[in-house]
Amino acid sequence: MDQGTPVAGGIVVGVDGSPSSQKALRWAVEQARLTGATVEAVLCWTLPTVYGRAPMSVDRELGHAAEKVLAKAVGEATGDVRPVRIRETAVLGNASEVLVERSHGADLLVVGSRGRGGFAGALLGSVGQHCVQHARCPVVVVRAETV
Repeated sequence: MDQGTPVAGGIVVGVDGSPSSQKALRWAVEQARLTGATVEAVLCWTLPTVYGRAPMSVDRELGHAAEKVLAKAVGEATGDVRPVRIRETAVLGNASEVLVERSHGADLLVVGSRGRGGFAGALLGSVGQHCVQHARCPVVVVRAETV
């Protein structure tokens, strides 16, 4: 998985394995297909803390696990044949901060809504809210199916 510099132009999409992020990823792939853009699927992960300290020995294992989750999410969203170029990026860091950073130079940032049911279903999750307020490109928030 690439953790390097953001894709210049293109569509950045936040992926966390949730139904709303899967829907956002599918939306981003379709938008890229229509516009000829490249998709950068970004999954952010953090180290678990124990009594305020993060253990260093699990760093590599968690990174590999994050890469597997991302690859599975992309595979589920696109099937066997990818209709567009997709760069998978698993990054150690806070999702809100990483996605805003990746929005610099991007054409579009796509995130899923994390709200759940009733009135809460209309509310934007904290990552989406941060991205809408601070991203350096247009942001699309894709809502998950509501029950």
